[in-house]
Amino acid sequence: MRRNGGTLNGQLSRVISELGHTDLLVVTDGGLPIPAGVERVDLALREGVPAFLDVLDTVLAEVEIEGALMSEDVRGASPAMHEEILRRLTERGVTPQYVPHVEFKAATAGARAAVRSGEFTAFANVLLTCGVVY
Repeated sequence: MRRNGGTLNGQLSRVISELGHTDLLVVTDGGLPIPAGVERVDLALREGVPAFLDVLDTVLAEVEIEGALMSEDVRGASPAMHEEILRRLTERGVTPQYVPHVEFKAATAGARAAVRSGEFTAFANVLLTCGVVY
């Protein structure tokens, strides 16, 4: 019997349960290229569904994080989205690092999985570093 709360998507639930300390998990918009070898959890249905922030909130509710990496381009291209992501991270005691977008994309190659939303806001992506709960 499956619980009625938390992550209902079976693939995402499995990926979250397999994460360990220092594993990387990327939450993406609808357009970020996902490198070969990185498991794709594709939740996108159509433009805006599901929204990036809904996916990020779901992941953050179940994953302890100790770090985050973002493209520096999000600050200029999507300031409102940047502020929402930043608020969620700082509430968890995490200050993100920023790199050029090309470096961000290269860093995603080390992710355990990429969780793709239907977001069409430019640079709405974050690479999370998993922490531990103890």
